[in-house]
Amino acid sequence: MAPRANWKGFLRLSLVTCPVALYPATSESEKISFNQLNRQTGHRIRYVKVDADTGEEVPNEDIVKGYELEKGQYIEVSKEEFEEIALESTRTIEIDEFVARTDIDPRYLIRPYYLRPDGKVGHDAFAVIRETIREMNKVAIGRIVLTNREHIIALEAMDKGLVGTLLRYPYELRSEQEYFEEIQDVKITKDMLDLARHIVEQRAGTFAPEKFEDHYETALIDLINQKRAGKTIRPKDRPKGENVVDLMEALRRSVGQTASPTQAAAKPAKKPKKAAAGQKEMLMPIAGKKTAGKEASAKKQASGRQRKSA
Repeated sequence: MAPRANWKGFLRLSLVTCPVALYPATSESEKISFNQLNRQTGHRIRYVKVDADTGEEVPNEDIVKGYELEKGQYIEVSKEEFEEIALESTRTIEIDEFVARTDIDPRYLIRPYYLRPDGKVGHDAFAVIRETIREMNKVAIGRIVLTNREHIIALEAMDKGLVGTLLRYPYELRSEQEYFEEIQDVKITKDMLDLARHIVEQRAGTFAPEKFEDHYETALIDLINQKRAGKTIRPKDRPKGENVVDLMEALRRSVGQTASPTQAAAKPAKKPKKAAAGQKEMLMPIAGKKTAGKEASAKKQASGRQRKSA
């Protein structure tokens, strides 16, 4: 089934325009999710919209948006009034400028989307805009309206399409000084930096997302499978933090020996760990798909016996 677009409109660079569709580039549908239940009955919890004063349920057609001026005093704004302030960016992504990727502070990044031509027309105009961005090695900055809000969007070329990343406005960022001003100024010796640098060099690699594993998701799957198999869940010992008294000694122990960085450098680096299994593979025991390994098979059989007994 083809993905559903979050937004459809036009991409415009000066007088060059083409119809485009915007799709979410990320998904959390494969993550474990839980429902809220009534402990006494086991039934699902349902949320309803009620009047705060009367306690009566309010149908959706009677619900309007309101801005609170003072406590209990609101200015109501109707759907029609929202449409009156519709911006050009409601239907068009207008490219305003081109900037270097390094100019964008990562704190401004929100979420990525895929952008592609919508329909059979406009592919040539889309290609011109895409290749211009690619050849200039720039990021195109434009504006788009999503969920009744105008956002800044940064467009980059990717393969045959574009990746658009929503950006925050400056007023949405908190000042780092609120958090950093009380950090003490300390003097770090060259020996400490040398040892720390060696630790970094030992662990240097390339960014490969496929080797990362969501350990909490894995633990959730194991917990659910154990409960499904009727096993008793026992708390595990939590790791205890050590009070580091001698920072230099801790750095030396981190590189595996109490020697100088030069001597430590002669020691071969550890081999990288194997890539972790993908989330889809980890979800298979719960989804009931075919899995390899005796343990997964045993869990399924135990689950089957439990359902029969129920």
